Amino acid sequence: MDKKLWKIGFFTSLTSFCLLILGVRTVLGTELVLKNYFAFGVFSLTVGILASSLLFYKFKIAFRIFMAALILGFAEFFRSFLMDTNGFGDLIGVLSLFIITTFGFGIAVIVQFIVIGIRKMKSK
Repeated sequence: MDKKLWKIGFFTSLTSFCLLILGVRTVLGTELVLKNYFAFGVFSLTVGILASSLLFYKFKIAFRIFMAALILGFAEFFRSFLMDTNGFGDLIGVLSLFIITTFGFGIAVIVQFIVIGIRKMKSK
């Protein structure tokens, strides 16, 4: 499994980078500058490192919750862009992606540590 960790992290990073560019440039029609690509790259790299780290430490439950939160975040990201009625869809979409992903990572780690604690209590 250790040989595949970098591939999973890279695929997660690349996918989130492409989805961010697709959403902002194609769906919104906004012209992107170098700072946008840099910000998208930092977010994507962070997401990929977190995904690989969760698998490296064998937090399989946390990885699944985190990936579900990432998918949910991107779904809200695109929904906000497409259903914009008041002019703030771009801001709400990006913020909701960041908030849902961060919240999902926090919940994933908490749930994983609860599961580890329950397993240790049962083994005693």
